[in-house]
Amino acid sequence: MLKKWQFWLAMGASVLACLLVLANMVLFTQNRATQQSIVTRQQYIQQSVQLEALYQQLVKGAAELAARNKDDQLRSLLNAQGITFSFNPAPPAVAPPSAPTPNKK
Repeated sequence: MLKKWQFWLAMGASVLACLLVLANMVLFTQNRATQQSIVTRQQYIQQSVQLEALYQQLVKGAAELAARNKDDQLRSLLNAQGITFSFNPAPPAVAPPSAPTPNKK
């Protein structure tokens, strides 16, 4: 038979073990939720990187269209999104001078 102090020591150890098991369960659950949140964010970032080239092409096309057509509404829409651009029209193409033709006699 256990003495009184042995009983209370065993009881204290068992209560401590139960508390540690409960703490482990809570931490496990929180860890799983945090991992799921991180996976969701990673997936969003990866998808954003894949679409970045497409977005750049869309913005470039919209800016070229606004500059070519002098569309102030489209320009202000792009400016509202933090996209600024300037239009530098290409100089008109000058025909190269023709080579002199040799004179036939």
